[in-house]
Amino acid sequence: MGKTTLAHALARAFGLQFSRVQFTADLMPSDLSGVSVYDRGREGFVFHPGPIFAQVLLADEINRASPKTQSALLEAMEEKQVTVEGETRALPSPFFVIATQNPHDQLGTFALPESQLDRFLMRISLGYPDRAAERALYAGADRREMVEHLDNTLSPIELQVLQEQVQKVHAAEPLLDYVQDLVAASRSGRWFLQGLSPRAGIAVIRAAKAQALLSGRDYVAPDDVQAVFPQTVAHRMVPVGDAGRGPIEQVRAMLEAVPLP
Repeated sequence: MGKTTLAHALARAFGLQFSRVQFTADLMPSDLSGVSVYDRGREGFVFHPGPIFAQVLLADEINRASPKTQSALLEAMEEKQVTVEGETRALPSPFFVIATQNPHDQLGTFALPESQLDRFLMRISLGYPDRAAERALYAGADRREMVEHLDNTLSPIELQVLQEQVQKVHAAEPLLDYVQDLVAASRSGRWFLQGLSPRAGIAVIRAAKAQALLSGRDYVAPDDVQAVFPQTVAHRMVPVGDAGRGPIEQVRAMLEAVPLP
C-alpha cells in the first residue's frame, strides 16, 4: 500500500534524516540502539550508534519482532533517548517513529503490548487506493525515484517552530472537561475492556491542538477533538465482547453518547 514510500516522502518533505529497520523475529535490541566494539587503535570500546539515531525511524512490520526487541523502542518514544550499556544518549531532534504492522492472524507475528501501543500517537489505515490513484501508479514513474527528487517544503527548524506553536494553541476549561468526560466514558466498562490512560488523554489534546492550528485557529474546538479522537485512541483499547463492533466503530459510538460541552 506504499507505507514505506509514504514515510520516506514525509521525511524528505520535512528535510529530516530517515532510517528504516525491517523488523524480524531474530532482530535484537542492540540492532536498533547500537553496540560498542573494541577498537585496537584507541585501546578501548567505541560505540557504534544503531538506526534508531535518526529523526524519522520507520519500524517496518514491527509486530514480526519479539516483545524484547519491541521494548527497545519504549524509552526512545517516551523520553527521546536510549540507554545502552549504562550510558544514556539523546536522540536527534525532532524524533518520530512510524511503524507498519501485519494482520495479527498471520504467522510469525507478536501482538504489541499495551505499553507500546500507548506510545503511538495515532494508528491510520491506508486501505486500497481509489481507481484514479491506482491508475496513476500504473502509468507513472517509479515512486522510489520520485521520492529521491522531492524538494524540502520545511526545514527541521521550521518544523520545530510549528511544534512549538501547537503547544501555544489554547484549550479552554470546558474543552478539557469534554476530553476528561470521554476518557472517563472509556473507563466505565460499557464500551471497552480497559479505559484510556492519562498519556492517551494528553495525546488527544495535542492532536486536537495540531488540528486547530492546521485549521488556522489559536484555540481548540470540540470539532477538533472529534476529528482526531478515533484515530488517536482506537488502537489503545479493546471493545467489550458483546459490542459487535470494531475499535473505530466503538469509539465513534462512544463519541455520540458523550454530550458536547
